[in-house]
Amino acid sequence: MDGETDAALISAGRGYFARRRAKVQDFARRNFGLGGTLRLHRHALGWDIVKAPLNVALSPVFVAIRLGAVLADAARAPGVAHWLRSRRILLPTSVARETERLIVVDLLELPWSDGRGRSDRDALAEAMLAEPALRGLIRRRVEAGVEGRVAARLGDYSGTRSAVAEMTTAVGTLGAGALAFNALTPGVLSLAPALSAIVAHQAALAAFPLGGALGSVWLGLFPAAASPLLSGAVILGLMLAGSVFAAFAGVLADPIQTRLGIHERRLHRLIDALEDEFTGTGRRGFVAREHYLARMLDLADAGVATLRMFRG
Repeated sequence: MDGETDAALISAGRGYFARRRAKVQDFARRNFGLGGTLRLHRHALGWDIVKAPLNVALSPVFVAIRLGAVLADAARAPGVAHWLRSRRILLPTSVARETERLIVVDLLELPWSDGRGRSDRDALAEAMLAEPALRGLIRRRVEAGVEGRVAARLGDYSGTRSAVAEMTTAVGTLGAGALAFNALTPGVLSLAPALSAIVAHQAALAAFPLGGALGSVWLGLFPAAASPLLSGAVILGLMLAGSVFAAFAGVLADPIQTRLGIHERRLHRLIDALEDEFTGTGRRGFVAREHYLARMLDLADAGVATLRMFRG
């Protein structure tokens, strides 16, 4: 009987997740298209502007912990790997929280409750109830386990928004460097020196006692060097501007990702991971690949900045 019940449980679960996949395309277009992302980013007004740059700083820690979990799996220490994967390093932003609510309520159709609202719809329990042999097992196998599994996977999924915001900011600095300086500037470290040099030049030109024309000639022969204080101020200013941009980067990134089908593929990966948790081995996790791409951009930024420092 237990074998038959488990088979019915798996069959009902697979049917539920198949119906979730059928909703992905419409869900992504409705919530991550231009209109949807504008509604979503209304929640960014407030503390998200502070949390966004902090999440950028915490992203390397997130990546290190995920790599540690992989190493723990390789060392056959599943307890350590599980503990590492269950750590939520990134700060929960209002946009991420609203994204999670939309996924749970509209896509997964599972119960949700927070300070702003509540939804009691439970499509998974309904799928289980459709199987007569499973009605007595819902509390033991469904209600007790699904909430924690979904929360863990959603934490990883929400973290991808921080990584995408970083990459969008990097694309912005690349464009600014190419247009303004005709230079490769994949981040703040590589953009700041060029911008500091311009600020130092303009300040020296304005302060030149013999006028702008002679000042231009003089500075052409003896360029003004940016002081460490000025360079630091420029870096701080770029970081502050970047923090505001990062909080709202999804307004630009979401429609593009929707158009390219990236959101759909990411949601399918999330559903695959949840289905494996419920009907499979539970070892197929949701991999936040965007974090690793963001770290590669960090390395490129540091490499370009270091190269220019030695050249200078």
